Amino acid sequence: MKGNFIDNLPKIYGLYTGGFIVFILLMALLEQLGMGADTIGILFVAFTIVIYATIGYLSRTMQVDAYYVAGREVPPVFNGMATAADWMSGASFVALAGGVYFGGHGYLAFVVGWTGGYVLVNSLMAPYLRKFGCYTVPDFIGTRYGGNMARFIAVVILVVASFTYVTAQINASGTIAARALQVPFGVGVWFGLAGILMCSMLGGMRAVTWTQVAQYIVLIIAYLVPVIWMSNVQGFGIIPHFSYGDAVQRIAELEVDLGVGIAATESFAGRRVLTTLHNAPGGAMASWLFVTLAFCMMAGTASLPHILMRYFTTPSVRAARVSVGWSLFFIFLLYFTAPALATLTKLQLLDPDLATSIIGKSFEEVQNLTWIQKWTNVGMLAVSDSNADGILQINEFFMRPDIVVLATPEIAGLPAVISGLVAAGGLAAAMSTADGLLLAIANALSHDLYYSIIDPKADTRQRLLVARALLIVIGVLAALVATLQLTGILGAVAWAFCFACSGLFFPLVLGVWWKRANRAGAIAGMVFGFLAGTWYLYHVYTGGTPILGLNHLRFGIIGMPVSLVAMVIVSLVTEEPDEETQRMVDATRDPSGRAVLAREH
Repeated sequence: MKGNFIDNLPKIYGLYTGGFIVFILLMALLEQLGMGADTIGILFVAFTIVIYATIGYLSRTMQVDAYYVAGREVPPVFNGMATAADWMSGASFVALAGGVYFGGHGYLAFVVGWTGGYVLVNSLMAPYLRKFGCYTVPDFIGTRYGGNMARFIAVVILVVASFTYVTAQINASGTIAARALQVPFGVGVWFGLAGILMCSMLGGMRAVTWTQVAQYIVLIIAYLVPVIWMSNVQGFGIIPHFSYGDAVQRIAELEVDLGVGIAATESFAGRRVLTTLHNAPGGAMASWLFVTLAFCMMAGTASLPHILMRYFTTPSVRAARVSVGWSLFFIFLLYFTAPALATLTKLQLLDPDLATSIIGKSFEEVQNLTWIQKWTNVGMLAVSDSNADGILQINEFFMRPDIVVLATPEIAGLPAVISGLVAAGGLAAAMSTADGLLLAIANALSHDLYYSIIDPKADTRQRLLVARALLIVIGVLAALVATLQLTGILGAVAWAFCFACSGLFFPLVLGVWWKRANRAGAIAGMVFGFLAGTWYLYHVYTGGTPILGLNHLRFGIIGMPVSLVAMVIVSLVTEEPDEETQRMVDATRDPSGRAVLAREH
């Protein structure tokens, strides 16, 4: 191909997409020739990981600008795809539809919050941080407010939020690897981590960017194909997004007949797993919980460093704005599909008119199903004939919400090639987000802690070696925490968002939009907001009485007001920023001209 790499991106990824489709067709052919489902699953996972690792290796660099911000040359469309992959985490791909499956209407707050958060990103953050010209979020905090203390506190909050989030992604990759490779979850976690590190360690943000574009292509194909297939089989057409209302009504009728919500007499993995009414929005308290969860997810989206970092990679401020629009479009494709997937999968299990249903069937017959046996073997599913009547009741079927999407092809009786495709897509989603998160942590520690505070004279090679070593150390620690399974994937993600918005949301927003905000105010806002949110999480998680019904998924609602009040009061009672800082804020809000930090880092 003639021209440079950036000019040839459409051709390169067009060939990649075509090659991936050819691989899918080849796997389908091999299935027809007798290849086993487990072998197909392993080949899908292995093939995609090898592709990602190859991209990561070819993108290796020892240039600071390329390692931290991909050389600031990523076109908006491709940055939108990379951002969507960064965003389409294990929570979105693996766990969101499972949350809707088991929790019904209330879990759509995640969709509303995560999507709506990009409105905040576009209007309040992305263009201005790009104009500022920083490498990391703590870089903005440290330079805007001045002094190493503000930078250090921002690094601490970034590490806590991102580390919490990355454990969820490694949890998701472990779940997928465990099923695809038929190994215990604890072993699957380490397989997932190895793939994640191969993608990001050598090339930093440049490698992660081009890998994430490839991962988005895999994950969106893998998410859409099973839904379209099931919808067509069930008679809802090839575009179910506008036509699955009848399926929702059918489920509502079946749930009443089957006794959904009746307590189980046994538990799975130490806790009862019950479905609630699929389409019941609830009353005033349910609405309050919906709104508060959505708001925490929105503010968290606009505070998470690994997302904001993606907009540091575009060539210009305008490109950053356009990139946000493309991000929303690519994210919409999956989020608009998740409720349909949850609905159609639930119908597959409940509707006696479908051959795939299991509720009300003979207990022995259900136990003999291959997909039941395989998911039971890896500890993700269980059935128990509690009342010894030989018939499987709704409250005798236990399934982790995290496996609903991964198990859907098997539940629906789809070809093994589709199961392999979904496993590859789920792994792509988890790996892409984990790559971004690990890079955000390592870059903050290497650039904002090591280089900016500890050793400002470190040369480029030393800085990047430190960043790579930190990637490995943080990844291993996150894998160890993930094996503990302290909470589900969605729970860990909600914590990460709440940590981020409790400590960083207002210091970032006011840093751009309020010239009077000063160093003392920013420090107070970060410290008091973060500590208030963390205290409330500990309070409710250890059995304390929730305030206004706010559970552990919503502690950002406590942290954010404390952060705002502390920052405003302390800023007003202390000396205002100097004139140079105020001019810097004015320049940040002006989309034209050079970046504010037009300097070597």
